[in-house]
Amino acid sequence: MGCEEDVKKIGRGLAKMASDGSGGQSQALDMLKQLQRLPITLEILQKTHIGLTVNTLRKSSQDDEVILLAKTLVKNWKKLIGSTPTRAEDSSSRESRENKKSSTTPPARPVPAKQTSFPAGNTTDAVRLKCREMLSNALKGNGLPDGCAADPDELAERIESTCFDEFNNTDTKYRSRIRSRVANLKDPKNPNLRLGVLIGSIKPERLAKMTAEEMASDELKQLRQKLTKEAIDDHQMALTSGTKTDLLKCGKCKKSNCTYNQVQTRSADEPMTTFAFCNECGNRWKFC
Repeated sequence: MGCEEDVKKIGRGLAKMASDGSGGQSQALDMLKQLQRLPITLEILQKTHIGLTVNTLRKSSQDDEVILLAKTLVKNWKKLIGSTPTRAEDSSSRESRENKKSSTTPPARPVPAKQTSFPAGNTTDAVRLKCREMLSNALKGNGLPDGCAADPDELAERIESTCFDEFNNTDTKYRSRIRSRVANLKDPKNPNLRLGVLIGSIKPERLAKMTAEEMASDELKQLRQKLTKEAIDDHQMALTSGTKTDLLKCGKCKKSNCTYNQVQTRSADEPMTTFAFCNECGNRWKFC
C-alpha cells in the first residue's frame, strides 16, 4: 500500500509538470529515478495509470535525460504487462467457457432483411415501398374522416402501382410524380384533395395521373383562371382595339411597330394604364 501511495504522489507531480511546465527538469529526473527504485507491480500500474503519466511527460519534455529515462521505464512496464498471465487469458479455460456457453445456448435465429414498415404487398422493392409509405402517411394526415372508402395503405398501394405502371421503373420521373402527389395531399390549403381520395370521390388511379392544375385547391384554380382571363383580355385588346404607333419601342426586339390602348383600371382620379403590343415579336407590356 505504501508503494502505491508513493507512485500516486509522484504521478501527481509529474502530471503537473507535463501539463503546465512547472518545476525544473532535474526535479522530474529525480522523480523518475524514484519510480525506477520502487517495486511497482502490474496491479499498481493499473490502479495509478503511472505509465500514461510518464509517457505524457516524455512527449512534453525537452530534456534528453528525462526523455531517455521515461522511455526506459515505460518499456520495462510494458514487459511486465506482457509477461503476466492476466494479460493473455488462458486459452484452454476460455475455450472451455465458450464450449459450455454454446452447449447451453440455442442457435441464433437468422435475422430477416430489413424493410420499411409498409406492408410488402405485391413488391419488395425498397424504393417503391418507401413511396407507398409516404403516400399512406400523407393520406392519414392528422386523422381519418368518417366514411373512408378504403384503408390508406391500400389507397397508397394503388396510387403507387399506377405511377409505376406508367414509367415501369423508379427513376427521376417516377419519384417526381410521387413527390407531387404527397405534397398536394399534405397541403393544408387543399384539404379537399385528400378528403376526396379517402371518401372515394377521387379514385386513386386518377390521382396518380392528375396534373398540377387538376390537383390544385379551388382558391388556386380561381386565381389561375383570373390571370389567364386577364392575359387573354390584354392580348385581344392590343390586337382589336389598339392604336398603331411608331413612338413606342419594344424592349425585346427593339422595333417600333407597336399597338397600344389606354384603359382606366383604377379609380377615376388615377392615371390610365397603357397596354402595348409589339406587332413584330408579340411582346406585351403595360405602363402608366
